[in-house]
Amino acid sequence: MSKLNIDQQTIKELFTNKKADFLIPDYQRPYAWDENECQTLWDDIFAFAFPNDNYSEFDSENDEYFLGPIVTFKNDDNKQEIIDGQQRLTTLMLLLRAFYSYFGNMQDENSKKTAEAIGKCIWKTDEFGTANKNKLKIDSEVSTDDDKEQFLSILKSGEVEASQKSKYAQNYRFFLDRIEEFLKKYPTYFAYLPNRIMNNCILLPIEAESQDTALRIFSTLNDRGKPLSDTDIFKAQFYKYYSDKGQKEEFIRRWRDLEAICEEIFSSATGSPMDELFTRYMYFERAKQGNKNTTTEALRKFYEHDKYKLLKNDQILDNLESLALFWKKVELQDDSFSEDVLKLLSVLHYAPNGMWTYLLSVYYMANKNDADELDNENLIAFLNKITAFVWAYAVIRPGVNALRTPAYPEMIKIVNGESVEFADYKFEKHVVKNAFDNYVFTNGRPITKSMLAWWCYQDKDQKLIPIDTVLEIEHIFSRKRQDNEKLLKYKNSLESLGNKALLEKTINIRASDYRFEDKKKYYMGYVTDSGKNKPATGIIELRKMAASKDDYLEQDIINRKAFIIDEFIKYLETNGLLID
Repeated sequence: MSKLNIDQQTIKELFTNKKADFLIPDYQRPYAWDENECQTLWDDIFAFAFPNDNYSEFDSENDEYFLGPIVTFKNDDNKQEIIDGQQRLTTLMLLLRAFYSYFGNMQDENSKKTAEAIGKCIWKTDEFGTANKNKLKIDSEVSTDDDKEQFLSILKSGEVEASQKSKYAQNYRFFLDRIEEFLKKYPTYFAYLPNRIMNNCILLPIEAESQDTALRIFSTLNDRGKPLSDTDIFKAQFYKYYSDKGQKEEFIRRWRDLEAICEEIFSSATGSPMDELFTRYMYFERAKQGNKNTTTEALRKFYEHDKYKLLKNDQILDNLESLALFWKKVELQDDSFSEDVLKLLSVLHYAPNGMWTYLLSVYYMANKNDADELDNENLIAFLNKITAFVWAYAVIRPGVNALRTPAYPEMIKIVNGESVEFADYKFEKHVVKNAFDNYVFTNGRPITKSMLAWWCYQDKDQKLIPIDTVLEIEHIFSRKRQDNEKLLKYKNSLESLGNKALLEKTINIRASDYRFEDKKKYYMGYVTDSGKNKPATGIIELRKMAASKDDYLEQDIINRKAFIIDEFIKYLETNGLLID
């Protein structure tokens, strides 16, 4: 059993220990706390140290405030390598340094003693116990943190330049401002607050006997206010693997590049953008395992099997890099794809759920050649197939979770070199028609925009719309016109698929409330009285409609809806997704 050295300590006890020599290693993430976290820390500590704004209500013998754990292990250089807790440790150092800056000109005995105590927390001491301001008790080697030198400079000098915009500089200024306000309000009791922080705020240092043990603890703990992402854990595992191979520097470079790509193309409501990459890749590995279970394991749980065995081989990082670059090309509409592929990817960009990204990730990993390219014709067939299936399934059986049942077996077929057929989940024609005829395509339903994007590109004259174009749903017969004229007899006509199209946001703002005869010029483009050119919409169908119609009324809505649905049913049939 691994041994742990656990003994709760005050900040002063931990920081002034002669053996205290902290290192934030290069595989750690950059410092991430901002003013919100610092404000919370300051408010909490102040409320603890000055209960009810009264210094005398504090019990220095018994009152304690727990700040959380610090997980370390002693590395080969005899330094305490920080595995968890670097955010709070860094912030506490900045806070103490800010306090120290205010004691320089104070001559009373309490202030001198407090300054001396703070100094011993920040700097190493000589054999006489005197702080050596050239030797900090903490160092940072974080490979992806370009601002770490500012942190070390602030601790050494207590100075920060106005031009410095790092989180270290911003948070240090924040603490200086809060301390100045505190000093003005409590000049007589100024020394009490830093002393109570040092003597009564508790940390739980957990010193593991090895990096492996520390990493296991690290995988179960959170930094205060900054939860560890799953990829923080994965990074540590990769780091150890490549360090053992003597490739630490190469790994750091590659990981940093991978992070930059993910930051550019992925967003994540929880965790980090890198988590999204690992999620998409997970489905490939999951499919190779033949796993069609509709209950998907959490990301970290999946990768931690057999002590993260999956991450401990050279091919995985290569695969992750390849997959990230593929999705970067997708997001940037890279011209290495054909025009037809880019149009299909543009449609999928508006998919009613994210399952297509997993299907496409598995397809890419299973079918890419040595140059990380896909066969164009096969890719077109695959994209058409999943578009048709996902769209129909979203109307007939709504919900992304419902889509897992048919999608997971297809992923297994993909990695086994079989074609995607959805053989057990094909649709009956009359079921599809009834479902689409009766479905209310409100703007709030994702499938509405999805269908309109698909329909937009059914026109062979439609050019590729840049991915950064903001498209909104346009009511061709406007709501305001119906409010004023009451021309539509059927209550569902306004929200009918036949009355909607995609339209650029800038044009939609101008055209939304007009009669069709007025909308036409916005669809077609026009020149203002001042001679300014207002470009036409990039949606070809609307331009053709404006050129051929004088008005757009209820029968037009009915006819267009029927036509869209009929064409989608033909699309399903073409892709082999209908049964008799």
